[in-house]
Amino acid sequence: MRAEIIGVGTELLLGQIANTNAQFISDKLALEGVNVYFHQAVGDNRERIGEVLKIAHARSDVIVLTGGLGPTDDDLTRESLAEFLGISLQLDNEALKNLESFFASFGRVMTENNKKQVMLLEGGRFLENKRGTAPGQYIEYDNRHYFLLPGPPTELRPMVNEQMIPLIRTIVGRQMTIRSRVLRLFGIGESAMETEVADILNSQTNPTVAPLASEGEVTLRITARADSEEAAYALIAPVEKQLRQRLDKYIYGIDDEILPVAVGKRLKQTGQTLAAAESCTGGLLAAMITDVPGSSDYFKQSWVTYHNSAKTEQLGVPSHVLETDGAVSEACARAMAEGARNRSGCDWAISVTGIAGPGGATETKPVGLVYIAVAGPDGTTAKEFRLRGDRQQIRLRAVKNALYSLVKRMK
Repeated sequence: MRAEIIGVGTELLLGQIANTNAQFISDKLALEGVNVYFHQAVGDNRERIGEVLKIAHARSDVIVLTGGLGPTDDDLTRESLAEFLGISLQLDNEALKNLESFFASFGRVMTENNKKQVMLLEGGRFLENKRGTAPGQYIEYDNRHYFLLPGPPTELRPMVNEQMIPLIRTIVGRQMTIRSRVLRLFGIGESAMETEVADILNSQTNPTVAPLASEGEVTLRITARADSEEAAYALIAPVEKQLRQRLDKYIYGIDDEILPVAVGKRLKQTGQTLAAAESCTGGLLAAMITDVPGSSDYFKQSWVTYHNSAKTEQLGVPSHVLETDGAVSEACARAMAEGARNRSGCDWAISVTGIAGPGGATETKPVGLVYIAVAGPDGTTAKEFRLRGDRQQIRLRAVKNALYSLVKRMK
């Protein structure tokens, strides 16, 4: 079964937002055995939406449209699809009552333009939106399956998981189960990783193994097709074992276990706590750690000591270290981590200091020079890194290296 995803919204074409919805939906459909062959993006223009619908209808079985379901004049997805299919839009009184109740629950009066959100495609059905005002819709027409989903990811993702995917399973009536295991690696590049396991990558048909690299990390997705979930994972297991035997020292997590999640998992397992001390990353390390729900169970506090005086006053970095070695040095990183651990009373502390650029470099200390230290129950370790990229890339890579440094210490 062939699928196509159409992102509707001029903001996508202007580069104001990234189309993360297409990525999310593609991943979900792939797990159901539906092949996504095309992604399209189109602005808020009725004629051009009609043009991309014509293309999609001719080549795809499942067509998913995201965005353009709101109450304003430039929300045109419903109207454009109705026009293309030659069907009417009908006001659904039950959905209208629910929408009015939604506004009333916030003490607000619903404006007239909101009614367009509950105009239902003739022959279609609503997909309930539990987190917003615009319901999704599904309609089968000419052996094509159309899904209309809201643009905000916080509304779209639950709708996909709870309503679209169960419908897809009914439509596909599939006999095969597709399951994946993702191995997450850090500290090795994609080319080096492929050299280590080239024979495994090239010899697989079921399961398949696909590498993907991004911002210093590499993932390996092992995907198997079988008659049942149990059988699919049985096919995955020996391949996963082979990959682990060769790459174990780089593997820090599986599936959705990104670096801050891996850190939190280990801290929860040991009942230990963490503090952070940052300079060049300016709080990004603490932000990434606290992006994980429940991080207050193990993350106690953080310091952003950007100026040298703050390093001394708040973390106790000796003045002679700053004068002799400088703020960007292994000695400073060690002192920051040890100061954070001692002053917080935590089991572990991570520190980051460096030059993110574009200014601040010297002949001996270039842009991208970063020192990371980890202070723990068994002492303090520190390491120098030479990171590449612009300011934001260097900061992000510094944070990821800091988290991975802690993961390695806790293995």
